[in-house]
Amino acid sequence: MKNFEYVIKDSVGIHARPAGMLVKEAKKYESRIVIGANGKSAEATKLMAVMGLGVKCGQTVTVTVEGADEDAACEGIRAFLESSL
Repeated sequence: MKNFEYVIKDSVGIHARPAGMLVKEAKKYESRIVIGANGKSAEATKLMAVMGLGVKCGQTVTVTVEGADEDAACEGIRAFLESSL
């Protein structure tokens, strides 16, 4: 299992468009990817769950990756967050 934290820099946080892009990125991997924030967590492959976290700009999310391709998934999600959020 791998995990990392990331501070959201997008001025409106994780809203519909980037949440959809995050879900699309997460579905590329077979590992289970979970995003946690505000005392809640959501599987990164479930759009409504990710949006339901209500993550705003400046908040820290914790990403946990577990599975066969966790190294690649962890780096892919980290790169996505850095470039998009």
